[in-house]
Amino acid sequence: MTNAPYSVIENKWITLKDGTRLAARIWMPDSADLSPVPAVLEFLPYRKRDGTSPRDESTYPVFARAGIAGLRVDIRGSGESDGVIDGEYTPFELANACEIIAWIADQAWCNGSVGMMGISWGGFNCLQVAALQPPALKAVISIASTVDRYNDDIHYKNGCQLAAQLSWAATMLAYQSRSPDPDLVGDRWRAMWMERLENEPFFMEEWLGHQQRDDFWKHASICEDFDAVKIPSMVMAGWADGYRNTPLRAIEGMPDRAKALIGPWVHKYPHFAWPKPRADFHGEAIRWWDKWLRNIDNGAETVPQMRAYILDAVKPAPRRDHDAGFWVAKNTWQTPEMAHFTVRNERLVAQDDTFPGDKGASVNVFVKSPLDTGTAAGEYFTLKPDAEMAIDQRSDDAGSLCFDSTELQQDIDLLGRPEITLALGCDADWANLCARLVDVHPDGTATRISFGVLNLAHRDPAGNYNAPGPMPKGEKVSMTLVFDACGYRLRAGHKLRLALSTAYWPMILPDPFNAGLTIDTASIDLSLPLLGDHDRIDMPEPENPDPLPTYIEHRPASTRREVRRNLTQNKTDYCITEDTGLFEHPDTGLSTRQIRDETWTITLDDPTSMRGHAVWTCDMERPGWFTRTVCTATLTCTKTDWHITASVTAVEQDKQIYEKTWNRTIPRNFM
Repeated sequence: MTNAPYSVIENKWITLKDGTRLAARIWMPDSADLSPVPAVLEFLPYRKRDGTSPRDESTYPVFARAGIAGLRVDIRGSGESDGVIDGEYTPFELANACEIIAWIADQAWCNGSVGMMGISWGGFNCLQVAALQPPALKAVISIASTVDRYNDDIHYKNGCQLAAQLSWAATMLAYQSRSPDPDLVGDRWRAMWMERLENEPFFMEEWLGHQQRDDFWKHASICEDFDAVKIPSMVMAGWADGYRNTPLRAIEGMPDRAKALIGPWVHKYPHFAWPKPRADFHGEAIRWWDKWLRNIDNGAETVPQMRAYILDAVKPAPRRDHDAGFWVAKNTWQTPEMAHFTVRNERLVAQDDTFPGDKGASVNVFVKSPLDTGTAAGEYFTLKPDAEMAIDQRSDDAGSLCFDSTELQQDIDLLGRPEITLALGCDADWANLCARLVDVHPDGTATRISFGVLNLAHRDPAGNYNAPGPMPKGEKVSMTLVFDACGYRLRAGHKLRLALSTAYWPMILPDPFNAGLTIDTASIDLSLPLLGDHDRIDMPEPENPDPLPTYIEHRPASTRREVRRNLTQNKTDYCITEDTGLFEHPDTGLSTRQIRDETWTITLDDPTSMRGHAVWTCDMERPGWFTRTVCTATLTCTKTDWHITASVTAVEQDKQIYEKTWNRTIPRNFM
């Protein structure tokens, strides 16, 4: 940018103690020539040159204008960095991050104070690095992240395997198999590329080898020791994203150090996320950094502990550009007061209501959902406000055991995590249970408020998830399922629906038995977290309504999601196609395109017919230079085993130069 008060260093090598060079893109304030400035690090495997460049270019220039240096560093084996990645959030990765922080603090232009931030992977590892307490790290901002890698990431959820695990394994295979940019690394680009292709792991092998919450998942889960994180932490998320629980868990685990901000958003930074309203992330972040990296007395420490957007009776739509609602603040987060509902005479009733009939006798109801119940669930983590978000729930309700309230007489405002306790029995060793809260509008439209899932083999009331066991035969077991967090207004005149199902496909993968459950409906105790005392607040929105840079379009982007039902074969396909289009960076001349084709298939009378298949095609090109990688990943199962296959094919110009395959069978472990 002409006359900008900062400069951009497109590629700076940071050499680690073992000689590995990591690639950094740096936005340096001009003021650093006069006096040292603080710095913010974002440390990712998502390729600074092309993968994250739009969002980086929307934020780090703003930081630099405010006198804060920004460093986007590629993790080992990604982008232009040397070596090969060794997994997710590994001790090696986190040690590298600590070494980078020390390097930054030692630079003459740095005042010795470093912040760390990120969304998703970068949101995870900034909290994880904070727990290691590198001296120069003074504060973090974590967006769409987790404090529990087993129960609140894309792998497993309360003992259920998420379809997102295969999706993400294919995604990471696609990211890590791409070439570095020859314009930055020179003639060694091909040797670096071949090293990655020959040595990169297929992450699914490791993840599926740990189906319980063992030491593998406890590593880097900061909920194991919240006290290890001693620095101020701003934790943000969106209700439309799968990482909605983290802000609540962070302020509960670190009440004197954490602040929570939850909007209506998908898995994006708040200043360009959907659905609107957005939040002024730049203003929030600069205030945070000024306080903790510069010791400016700006009141950042007095921000309410919880700020959240309460969705106001929103309706599903093909695209949700804006969700109705209002912002609230709680200066101090406390355990919410709960409103209790139960089931009587096949109706959901508040426990203080009066109603005719037997109030205490057991009423046993059998539920066995069609195996394709769940196609209205959307994605676990969402990137666009379209069918990636949960759609109208009536199709899933048809395969569920549903209990409706009467029309509500007054509004009910919720903020927190609902819970349900119930007694149930199962004739198989285990089964999956899904519970959904649904807002039934006067016209019948059904909006998902929240959901929770539980593999009954992981019913340990202590929530350890590392000692699964079979369900006892011939008896009912009382258990509690905790829903995901929500912020929602149920309006007077609407109905509240509780929907229980034994399938939620393809969000979670089916158990191998499909035996169904017998539920004592009289035992149901549904607890809803009430908003309680709060302040209504105005949340500043970004000054720039379209902050992302514009690149040169050569082919347009497209997206398609569809459910296909073959009635003669009793089979359902859930199909996803995402094409980023071909876009050229106007300054680097690098054009990139990624195409994701993913299909999940199930036959409705056979849980072992489940199949997931993902294909990623990734192109990089300039005039006279072209590379392509095609990555595939497939998951199938039997009653006793999971079977995974994967492949990578690499093309330079028009010639295939490399191919590799994986093929492995892994026993099912109560899953």
